[in-house]
Amino acid sequence: MNGKSNGFGSAGAVAATEFVRRHHRHETGENQCSSAVVKRIKAPVPLVWSLVRRFDQPQKYKPFVSRCVAQGNLEIGSLREVDVKSGLPATTSTERLELLDDDEHILSIRIIGGDHRLKNYSSIISLHPEIIDGRPGTLVIESFVVDVPEGNTNDETCYFVEALIKCNLKSLADVSEGLAVQDRTEPIDL
Repeated sequence: MNGKSNGFGSAGAVAATEFVRRHHRHETGENQCSSAVVKRIKAPVPLVWSLVRRFDQPQKYKPFVSRCVAQGNLEIGSLREVDVKSGLPATTSTERLELLDDDEHILSIRIIGGDHRLKNYSSIISLHPEIIDGRPGTLVIESFVVDVPEGNTNDETCYFVEALIKCNLKSLADVSEGLAVQDRTEPIDL
């Protein structure tokens, strides 16, 4: 994690740091940058995971995805072709599923082609249960590594990718929390 505060107390920050260390290892090569973004969602892990694990339907919560066509049976190595909404410096992305772990709630993808500037991009997203306001919640961590495009700095590249991830995670929280309210998730007695 890039050293920025994410609104956690010391115990939450320690837990997030440990999850990053265990699940978010990226080999950063020359002229690459890497970072992690953390988001707390007021919805239980199974509900949030039901959205995240759908490699074939990222548009369910990713606002910049207009269309996705997946190939294969949603297993390691499956591919998806993603169409990006106008307004971003991209039109399409070809992505491969690298990891889908339903027990640990971890999904990893790698971008292998498309019309965009994110070369050698890979990301890992992991979900971890926690209690938020006395109810089941989810700590979401998404990390990435990507080449720094010519003419950009490490900081500029990380800032751009982090902004996209933050937007996606805010949308994931909005969708998940809306569904959790509909489910009327009961508070946990402590």
